[in-house]
Amino acid sequence: MRSPDVRRYLDRLRIDHTGRPSVEGFRALHAAHVERVPYETLDFQLGRRTSMAPEYSVERVLAGRGGYCFHLNGAFAQLLTALGYEVTWHRGGIQVDRDTPAPGANGNHLTLTVSVGGETWLADVGMGDALHEPLPLRADVYEQGPFRYRLRRSAAEPGGWRLDHHAHGKFAGMDFSTASAAAPDFQAMHRVMSMSPASVFVRIASVYRRDADGVDGLCGCVLSRVDRSGSRTVRELTSADEWWDTVAGVFGLTLDDLNAEDRARLWDWLVRSHAIRLRLRAEREQSPAGAA
Repeated sequence: MRSPDVRRYLDRLRIDHTGRPSVEGFRALHAAHVERVPYETLDFQLGRRTSMAPEYSVERVLAGRGGYCFHLNGAFAQLLTALGYEVTWHRGGIQVDRDTPAPGANGNHLTLTVSVGGETWLADVGMGDALHEPLPLRADVYEQGPFRYRLRRSAAEPGGWRLDHHAHGKFAGMDFSTASAAAPDFQAMHRVMSMSPASVFVRIASVYRRDADGVDGLCGCVLSRVDRSGSRTVRELTSADEWWDTVAGVFGLTLDDLNAEDRARLWDWLVRSHAIRLRLRAEREQSPAGAA
């Protein structure tokens, strides 16, 4: 990264970073990133092609956008490297729910490790509702705000590691390989995840923003907040103005790159997909299994 881009990136995070790499500086950068650069998949519902090249991901952040794991961790790795940190990419695999076997490090997730202060750390700004600060890469239980995480050796990825998410998190856990990886290792998975109609990232418009006390989430037209006590509040957004105001006010996304036609198309998609989910939920609840 060029020096002006590093400065613009730090300005986006509203943080200063001077001097040599340090554990304190690294932790502050990680927290600022998840607080100010949201996890979001809104290009996918519009059928927009995105790249996972690190340079593209940095430009997304500098332009005021967020992204998902490939964008966010890819950009963060570029920033850390430019600041003098030793960063390694790793193939990860998200286990969506506890009823589905963990896939191992199948490449559906990009995660990072960073060596600083004589220790290796797990860094991940691309999981939406998970880490606020990095975790030392050693087996233990860690608490951050309302969430409790467990790091342990992976049973699904030989020689790898496993992050167990909080019981009420949006996914069950993530396994990752200790081997280093690079952008080409994820390109095929990125195409499927961002473009396939069967992909959950395409089917559900998601925005998340983590902070020290909890997490804000927007799935389709449903806004939620998990606070420090672990309590969850939910509210349905019923108008386009309310939805766009929430995306800007809660998540800091002005989405200046979307024109009026894009916005109308996205809102129409959100309304239709929300109606479909409500219908399917009602059908499940009325079925014999749902009634039980």
